[in-house]
Amino acid sequence: MYLTTRFYVFAIVAILLLATGNYSAPFYTVGMAAVWLLLAATIADIAILYSRRGIVASRQLADRLSNGDDNDIRLRVESSYPFALRLTVIDETPFVFQRRDVDFLLRLKPREGKTIVYKLRPTQRGVYGFGRIRVFVRSALSLAERRYTCGESQDAKVYPSYLMLHKYELLAMNNRLTEMGVKRIRRAGNNTEFERIKEYVEGDNYRSVNWKASARRHQLMVNVYEDERSQQIVSVIDKGRPMQQAFQGMTLLDYAINASLMLSYVAVRKTDKAGLVCFADHTDTFVAPSRRHGQMERLLDALYSQQTRWSESDFGDMLATINKRLTKRSLLVVYTSFANTQAMTRQLPYLKQLNLRHKVLVVFFADNEMRDFVNSSPRSTEEYYQHVIVEKMLYEQRLIVSQLRQHGILSMLTTPQNLSVDVVNRYLELKERQAI
Repeated sequence: MYLTTRFYVFAIVAILLLATGNYSAPFYTVGMAAVWLLLAATIADIAILYSRRGIVASRQLADRLSNGDDNDIRLRVESSYPFALRLTVIDETPFVFQRRDVDFLLRLKPREGKTIVYKLRPTQRGVYGFGRIRVFVRSALSLAERRYTCGESQDAKVYPSYLMLHKYELLAMNNRLTEMGVKRIRRAGNNTEFERIKEYVEGDNYRSVNWKASARRHQLMVNVYEDERSQQIVSVIDKGRPMQQAFQGMTLLDYAINASLMLSYVAVRKTDKAGLVCFADHTDTFVAPSRRHGQMERLLDALYSQQTRWSESDFGDMLATINKRLTKRSLLVVYTSFANTQAMTRQLPYLKQLNLRHKVLVVFFADNEMRDFVNSSPRSTEEYYQHVIVEKMLYEQRLIVSQLRQHGILSMLTTPQNLSVDVVNRYLELKERQAI
């Protein structure tokens, strides 16, 4: 039980009246009446608040929260009191958010219930612990308030951004993927690839007649198609030291994980097989490419526990693992970050070896803040030096892209916030060109 601010205001007024009674007797009488009235009202207020256990509150949240997305948290508060109430509802959110504003003021009518919805945006994967729900109840008198401790402590696992997959699926169903930034790719045919031209025989589809070939041969010729072969799309994620760099609260590794999950989902929808390789000082995760039922769950579970490491990444061990376990030509989307051209040069032989058997797309990250800083006007000698350093770093990023392309390795420089959409668009482009 707590006394409210209103109680203390009335108590101060009563004390002032009593103090004034030293100079004027009527004020003392009024002050004593105010004290007794305040005590009686407060006792009555406490009595009606504690006459029953009239508040029930619960928390509704998903078993999995989506990393980097706004997740809805719902609080349901119900009253069984026969009179109106004023409530302050406080939810004990996980300490990692460091939020002190998850409190809500409500007014409930007699025996009414309301639902509170607020959002949390986690930026790290892992297990997040929610505490209890604290509800402070005041009647119309508002002289005292009763505290209720409701709900139970809950743990929620934060997984890679699966909400983006649901958004993609909904937009795909409504043919509105352009709103997400995914380009519309048109391919001729219906899940088929051209194989050869042959002579027309009775029963062939007349719509497949090749009129140019027929004119040259002076007889009907038809195109023969075969079912489009399923291709393998493998996300290769570097977990080394450079991937610990953070952008808007999330590490580059988390952005790479979200993008790989999105790419895998799109690939499976396109009847391709999606796989995963994660490596740092050694290769510790390999999920074989597949499009069978449950593959996305396997990828999600594998990505959930990935963490960056302080060691330098071993591209040689990653190369050996892929050569040993991937026998079919695949599109390897390598998410990494090179600090400079020297770092890229050390790993170039391994990337070239990968590119001999597979199609390699190297994805690394550009920093918008660096670009904005270069575009600003320096105001001091120190800022001139800083501009020169940042311009050199941006130049080296462009140089890395150029050098990789010179060796026949596809590369893409993109910002973290655009990573998922840019990777999906590049995959669709390569698939449309049959370059995989």
